[in-house]
Amino acid sequence: MSTNNHCESARCHIAVRVPTAKANDMVSSVLSALHGKTFDSTDTIYILDDNERLQGLVTLPHLLTAGRELTLKEIMITDPPAAGPEDDQEHVASLAIRHGITSVPVVDSEKRFLGAVPSNSIFQILRREHIEDMNRLVGIMNGNNRAINALEASPVKRLKSRLPWLLIGLLGSMVATFVVSRFEHTLQTQISIAFFIPAIVYLADAVGTQTEAVAVRGLSLSHSPVVNLLAGEFVTGLLIGLSLCLLIFPFVYLIFADINLAFAVSAAVLAAGTMATTIGLLFPLLFSKLGMDPALGSGPLATIFQDVLSLLVYFFIVTKIVI
Repeated sequence: MSTNNHCESARCHIAVRVPTAKANDMVSSVLSALHGKTFDSTDTIYILDDNERLQGLVTLPHLLTAGRELTLKEIMITDPPAAGPEDDQEHVASLAIRHGITSVPVVDSEKRFLGAVPSNSIFQILRREHIEDMNRLVGIMNGNNRAINALEASPVKRLKSRLPWLLIGLLGSMVATFVVSRFEHTLQTQISIAFFIPAIVYLADAVGTQTEAVAVRGLSLSHSPVVNLLAGEFVTGLLIGLSLCLLIFPFVYLIFADINLAFAVSAAVLAAGTMATTIGLLFPLLFSKLGMDPALGSGPLATIFQDVLSLLVYFFIVTKIVI
């Protein structure tokens, strides 16, 4: 089994020494054959035909509890999920989770059995993918995506891994500053409008970050239609925004005694929450459809759009209601 930490295909995680048997083998004979042999993984017995094609599988717990006089054909899982040797490691882990199996068989284009990605490799894949996604979500473009290197590398290497997305974030902050400057007259007319800019931006970022964290990992596991995913997040954002705006309305009104300002801030919060969840899903989804890592479409990039759109909506509303 390969231990190449930089390889991300199923081929690099294959264990070739795994138990195999024929469909007509008796449970008793298979159990006897396991004694005295060493395997890379023993949690699953793979059923092959005479041409080494995968027919099914039997988990070891199922085998141990099955009647000794039964054949594997009677207890095996037929047409099991399988990965190709060049499939991405995240797809392999997704198969294991989706189908509730601890090891994933790997077959070639003719369904000939090549081996299996065992459970310990699947755990390692999930851990690596999690670290990689978290690094990218916070804008760390680490070459080998290892958290330890991102933490213990030289300051220059840390700078190189963190700075690129932050430069994009700097550009986004300049755009946001430009947006605010275009409403200078509005701010001069009623300075209390400015008090809520940090709150609007923060809430949009917080709501968006929640969605991004769920989307980056969930997109590799979900098979729901895109329209359903977007509609679900839109409604979720609407409910979140509605809840927050109902809480903030009485606070603004009691403090500033201005019902128009309270309506404006509440409406902006509602819009920010709705937009943030949609953007938080839309960007990872778009990158995923383009064959790129969904995490690249999250974090700093999505934050820029959330901030700028939230500010535009806020100032549009206050100019219509308050001024």
